[in-house]
Amino acid sequence: MADLFAKIENMGPIGQYNKQVHGYFTFPKLEGEISNRMIFQGKERVIWSLNNYLGLANHPEVRAADADAAAQFGMAYPMGARMMSGNSNYHEQLENELAAFVGKEAAYLMNFGYQGMASIVDCLLSRRDVVVYDAESHACIIDGLRMTNAHRFVFKHNDVEDCEKQLQRATEMVAKSGGGILLITEGVFGMAGDMGKIKEICALKAKYDFRILLDDAHGFGTMGETGAGVGEEQGCQDQIDVYFSTFAKSMAGIGAFVAGNADLVNYLQYNLRSQIFAKALPMPMVIGAIKRLELLRTKPELKDKLWQNVHALQSALKEAGFNIGKTDTCVTPVYLQGGVIEATNLTVDLRENYNIFCSIVTYPVIPKGHIILRLIPTAMHTQQDIDETIVAFKAVKHKLDEGLYPKEIPPVMEAVG
Repeated sequence: MADLFAKIENMGPIGQYNKQVHGYFTFPKLEGEISNRMIFQGKERVIWSLNNYLGLANHPEVRAADADAAAQFGMAYPMGARMMSGNSNYHEQLENELAAFVGKEAAYLMNFGYQGMASIVDCLLSRRDVVVYDAESHACIIDGLRMTNAHRFVFKHNDVEDCEKQLQRATEMVAKSGGGILLITEGVFGMAGDMGKIKEICALKAKYDFRILLDDAHGFGTMGETGAGVGEEQGCQDQIDVYFSTFAKSMAGIGAFVAGNADLVNYLQYNLRSQIFAKALPMPMVIGAIKRLELLRTKPELKDKLWQNVHALQSALKEAGFNIGKTDTCVTPVYLQGGVIEATNLTVDLRENYNIFCSIVTYPVIPKGHIILRLIPTAMHTQQDIDETIVAFKAVKHKLDEGLYPKEIPPVMEAVG
């Protein structure tokens, strides 16, 4: 018989490098006020790695609402799960306002985005059902699918033709099983930054009988005329059966919500195990979210400033010859060629010599030989931030293309390890 803990000797594809990367590439510590510039290892850097899209994290009205709610209620209130003893007028107010904002009959609060999406998938599907989902769905969706016995068909990323093929297969299967079909996709894909083809997928409802679950984590607050998300942007919000988003992006908080017709939300309230058996979202987070939603509704200039920065950054990158892929949202990937060693040297160069902090993506998350520098512009960024970043990116790309980086682990990583 094996020791259960014997498996921890294999730290996994990322964890195997933990001694070299911990504290610098993984688990870095950003200090100071949440903003476009923060302190990393004692030096100020331009920060492109925070999903604080609208700059609400340190907005004075948000800070005041958070503080006042904490002073009045503390962090424990309400005690217990919503179903048993943890409900409040504020929780219901937030749900009603969220539902109205995204154009749905009702909404239900959840404690966390990742947990929430996984739980919704598990709750809606049974062994008789079939789920059709995009190949580049977020990990929370994949983990939700791992909990269900529903049959799965995956379609090529954003490929509507392949999506229809999988719907055809799903339709044939449920004709025998007596189940239903759930199609899951995203409003904005967080790695590449491309919008899901939601309107085209919704049009397939004319030919196939299925429901749509949309994860709009990056679209809520950033897309659409009012910020109501990708469904509003593409003019098909009313055709989205289950609308989901998190507070961790535009709302700069903790929590999430799911919205749809009243019957669906009522079903989730009484069957979503992650909420039935979990303590209610603390009052300061709820009241803080109400304030954040108010600002999202009443201060369109925040979204306008965000998009001003998005356009300025992406235009400058293109003009400088960088490949930013097919992004049509705020998420801005910069695609480069190179391996893990080149990627780590390049990132250390950016941080230590140019004071630019952005997320790096490399193998095993993406195929070998590729590097993605992922930038998240916010309403807090300035033109100076953009100009400095373009200068830095030009310099490191030149070194990368010319093979000037060392073929070994950067010393800073060894020091951290």
